[in-house]
Amino acid sequence: MALLLLIHTALFSTLCFAADPSVFLDFKLSYITLSPLGVPQRVIAVNGAFPGPVVNVTTNYNVNINVHNQLDENLLMTWPGIQMRRNSWQDGVLGTNCPIHPKKNFTYRFQVKDQIGSFFYFPSLNFQRASGGFGPIIINNRNIIAIPFAHPDADIVLLVGDWYTKNHTALRTTLKSGEELGMPDGVLINGKGPYRYNSTLVPDGIEYETINVDPGKTYRFRVHNVGTSTSLNFRIEGHNLLLVETEGFYTTQQNFTSFDIHVGQSYSFLVTMDQNATKDYYIVASARFVNETVWERVTGVAILHYSNSKGPASGPLPVAPSDIYNQWSAMNQPRAIRQNTTASGARPNPQGSFHYGSINVTDTYVIQSLPPVRIDGKFRATLNGISFVNPDTPIRLADLHKVKGAYKLDFPNKPHDRTPHMDRSVINATYKGFIEIILQNNDTKMQSFHMDGYAFFVVGMDFGVWSENSRNNYNKWDAISRSTTEVYPSGWTAVLVSLDNVGVWNLRVENLDRWYLGQETYMRIINPEENGKTEMVPPDNVIYCGALQSLQKESQSSSAMALHCGNFKLFLTLVITILALYFHF
Repeated sequence: MALLLLIHTALFSTLCFAADPSVFLDFKLSYITLSPLGVPQRVIAVNGAFPGPVVNVTTNYNVNINVHNQLDENLLMTWPGIQMRRNSWQDGVLGTNCPIHPKKNFTYRFQVKDQIGSFFYFPSLNFQRASGGFGPIIINNRNIIAIPFAHPDADIVLLVGDWYTKNHTALRTTLKSGEELGMPDGVLINGKGPYRYNSTLVPDGIEYETINVDPGKTYRFRVHNVGTSTSLNFRIEGHNLLLVETEGFYTTQQNFTSFDIHVGQSYSFLVTMDQNATKDYYIVASARFVNETVWERVTGVAILHYSNSKGPASGPLPVAPSDIYNQWSAMNQPRAIRQNTTASGARPNPQGSFHYGSINVTDTYVIQSLPPVRIDGKFRATLNGISFVNPDTPIRLADLHKVKGAYKLDFPNKPHDRTPHMDRSVINATYKGFIEIILQNNDTKMQSFHMDGYAFFVVGMDFGVWSENSRNNYNKWDAISRSTTEVYPSGWTAVLVSLDNVGVWNLRVENLDRWYLGQETYMRIINPEENGKTEMVPPDNVIYCGALQSLQKESQSSSAMALHCGNFKLFLTLVITILALYFHF
């Protein structure tokens, strides 16, 4: 009996060692046929749903998501904004992971460590996000961590984004041919087309989203731009938007009548139902920084329905800001977003101090994006003259297995006057460095830049060409921290980031067309004194490819632990009890 007790204790302590709870999810990605804009097309569903299901967890939870690839091409899922502390193996982009082949599966295992807020997931390969596969992530605060506003009565998630009636494979073909994608066919809200506010622009029979609310209540709207490339202006007729969060970080609270949300960005707003409900109200997401007369159809419309509403929405849509030809004015909105430095909970804390403005910068990178050009006969886009080519062998796996020539640690720290070329050029970043990155947008359209594995401080933003004198106008006290930032055309954005998360992390343009054409690189951040504490080892289900293909087990399948820890304990206790009875008799 003593031996059985010892076995019982050992198994519990090893198999259910984590003090933090775990969740186990299955994601099956497959094609379904829908007509969100009235035209039948093939979209990517998660568990048969478009958009996919919400991942609703609490900070510090261990998340296990078993992704089944039921598509006809390779797949990776990525979780932007989730910092994957010490664990870039779960990031889900080609520089860090080998792809999941069709009819195979892979379980992502990561902890949402010290994070609270609104995020979304999506497939990162082959332009697939343009056909769907995306869904929201909510990371809740624990009860012991207060949020800096009264708890809303409920959460409302809105996934908004531009949409083409061509699927992602056709859009890829267009880009490869050297053509731009052109104007989208519309904007979807939660995978649905617009309410028929205009009988000319919106066909009859389009399914639209309805948000049901009660008068007097306050709701938290978590709004994500999951689109391909279009910046959107978001507004709710007759209601103010109280900004409270950007991608996991609380902001100082400000009221807006409308808000610009760029590709890849996520925001939370508190909205109080304070109207008299003589009718329903419009929720609108429309194309921004374009000729509205030409782009009028690129508008998503949902309905806000009060429980005591007396009639349907009617009349013209609430108007968007009229400053598209005065982007200096438009830039005032992102410049006004400030970090709530008094809030508890997750917030950046580089090198032990929240006063990031007093930390010495160790390296500066000026990264310039340009319009696509022909390189070796291919239509490509560049950062600092380099169009990135994904390695056959993921970067960190190549390091550990001493694969030579998989990539180059020579990404330039500033633009050079040289012929654009394709390469596998990576930033050789310094562990515990505190770096300044200038994102210089010399392209013709608004761009969003995203950094995996980190949040950065957005300290400066302006038009023209950045110079060292631009630092005089940096916000060195309460700049917002986030993982995705806008960079205006013919403008620049400056960010500061503390490189304390070991691994290989993607830095990219979130606009799918430019990302697909090569506007990305990676930061390789290695601790030279690694002792197993600053970087996790590769997971036991790691997929091998490229030069390491021979190491891959034939099945290339993995699964999350089928039983929750508590259920497993119950099962194990039953086994131990049966064994005890057996030995007793």
